[in-house]
Amino acid sequence: METESEPYVRLATLRQLHQVVAELNTARSLADTLQTVVDGIVVGLGYELACVNLVRPDGDLVVAAFAGDPSAEALITGRVGSRPSWERRLTMGESWDGLRFIPHTEGWVLMEDDVPQWHTEGPDPRFEDEWHPEDRLYAPMYASGGELLGVISVDRPRNGRRPGAWGREALQMYAFQAAIAISNARLRANMQRALVRLEREQQALRASEESFRQAFEYAPSGMAIAEMGGDQHGRLLRTNDALCRLLGRPASVLRRYSFSDLVHPEDIGTLLRTSAEGGRAELRLGRRDGTYVWVSLRNSVVADAADGPRFLLTHVEDIEERKRHELQLAHRASHDSLTGLPNSAELRSRLGARLCRLPQSVRATAVEALDAAFETRPAAGGGSGEHGFRPDGFADPFEFPGGPAGAGAAGAGPHGGGGGPGSAGVGPYEHHVHTVAPATDVDDGTKGLAVLFCDLDGFKSINDRFGHHTGDAVLIEVARRLTTGVRDGDTVARLGGDEFVVLADGLGAADAADLAVRLRNAIIPPIRVDGRAVRVGASFGIGWASCGMSADEVLRSADQRMYIEKRSRSKAHRRAG
Repeated sequence: METESEPYVRLATLRQLHQVVAELNTARSLADTLQTVVDGIVVGLGYELACVNLVRPDGDLVVAAFAGDPSAEALITGRVGSRPSWERRLTMGESWDGLRFIPHTEGWVLMEDDVPQWHTEGPDPRFEDEWHPEDRLYAPMYASGGELLGVISVDRPRNGRRPGAWGREALQMYAFQAAIAISNARLRANMQRALVRLEREQQALRASEESFRQAFEYAPSGMAIAEMGGDQHGRLLRTNDALCRLLGRPASVLRRYSFSDLVHPEDIGTLLRTSAEGGRAELRLGRRDGTYVWVSLRNSVVADAADGPRFLLTHVEDIEERKRHELQLAHRASHDSLTGLPNSAELRSRLGARLCRLPQSVRATAVEALDAAFETRPAAGGGSGEHGFRPDGFADPFEFPGGPAGAGAAGAGPHGGGGGPGSAGVGPYEHHVHTVAPATDVDDGTKGLAVLFCDLDGFKSINDRFGHHTGDAVLIEVARRLTTGVRDGDTVARLGGDEFVVLADGLGAADAADLAVRLRNAIIPPIRVDGRAVRVGASFGIGWASCGMSADEVLRSADQRMYIEKRSRSKAHRRAG
């Protein structure tokens, strides 16, 4: 290399160094940068051989680039030296500032390590600073944080001498610039890989979003996205065409609503539970024309991002036909197929729903009920009656009022109160409005549930003379006249054959008698069937429902009164046509 006494040589070297450093910044990839580094050493710094040993992710160093000898390049490029062997080399020998020089006199100890090496044959040095073929000179390259990036090794200076102070500084400066270029190349490579990965992820995301959009927009059943949480919980953000068609509203209008604005008032509780918990529910949604449609609504909670807002993805399926079919089946099971009135089973169900097992004869005052509750309360851990009571006199909420009879101690009354009128507690029925009956047929001011048992007079002769077609038409018309003659909320049922029953609540004895007269008068007028006028009469028996009775007992009582009333009238008077 050049010496201190040759400033013009140093200037030329500096120019060459500037040129090769400039070329480092033009390399496009990491491989190009590494090759430019070793080429610059050969071209600009006056060495015949140059090699870059690059640190791999596992810490070992691989020969990543070589310049100056194609044979040596083919032999050692790609070979790996272990990190401990390199650490040993970088800690022995002579320290030339940032360089490490190992003279041939010490290098023999390195012959057996695993660092790739290339030596050329040559004579022994003839003077002190002459380069020996087995001399080694290394220039470590460090990142800005002090991390080792790799090691530049050089061999065979062209002037045959060990580098002087200026040559050493030039190699050290070059190694520093090479480290910057390699770091930048790695950064660019990482950025390019990240950009490629990001682009692929974005493409996958766009494809996923497009798939979701198409699945959402073109789904055959309704789909909606609604806000979850906050003041706008449940507000519709997006709806598909199927939902718009189902509800008869455009998407721009639906965005003004939430599902709670559209749901049937009776189904609001179901909607709130489904919105809070997710899952499935069946409810009714309002259409633009004011009607309601049965839908199966299924909610799924989705997040816009990892920590982003959550939304409700709602699938809305039209189940109107299925619901209509279910309601039809339920109606057929509980209603008479000919007249459309509630049938015998439905009548007994409605009547039984009003009755409890507490007989009217043992009804007590509130004070007596509390006294009885305390008197009959079982000791801790035991039970002397059918129902348990709390210290406040109310029923144990886990005791069912209709429990099996005979569960109490011997001698207990019908409700486990110890027997005897006035001692039975009313705890199990404190939420039940007891059904009571007037004491006599004379109106004493008591209002009760009247049961009017109706039997048609003369109906059999119509069936016999004109056939069942005419008889069916008569039954249908009688059912219509009975239904028209009662109040909203009253029940008209067909018990079977030509027997009908009317349940009318809140009537006194005189009210029930008046209702029976009005209904009889409504039935008597002629009924036209196929151009023929026929007439039937009606006999009514008035019974009263009362707690402590079963539905069959109530109906049997009304039936008996009907027969008494029928027998009290002459046959000619009973027949109206």
